[in-house]
Amino acid sequence: MSVGDQRVLRDAFAEVSCFRPELSVCLTAWGDALFELCDAVLCTDGPVRSLVELALAPEHRRGHASLYGGLNDSHIDGTRRERKTTVRRRKSRPTTRPR
Repeated sequence: MSVGDQRVLRDAFAEVSCFRPELSVCLTAWGDALFELCDAVLCTDGPVRSLVELALAPEHRRGHASLYGGLNDSHIDGTRRERKTTVRRRKSRPTTRPR
């Protein structure tokens, strides 16, 4: 593998590493179950034909009830991400202005 290929892989890994915590913040009630469901969808080989297949995937460590709870009672709240990003920006600003 060339150095250029390694750089591309490293950048892609860094991008995904930032995406996971941002997605986690956006999930509402049953968010952990929904997050594991997303992992199962992404890591399962081939097309997913049923929810039972996802419940049996190693990435989904919870039972059937949490799978359905996550699908029925959770959603992705994009405004949560915006609020967290705004708070993070406020914390990173200097408290005094340079003269």
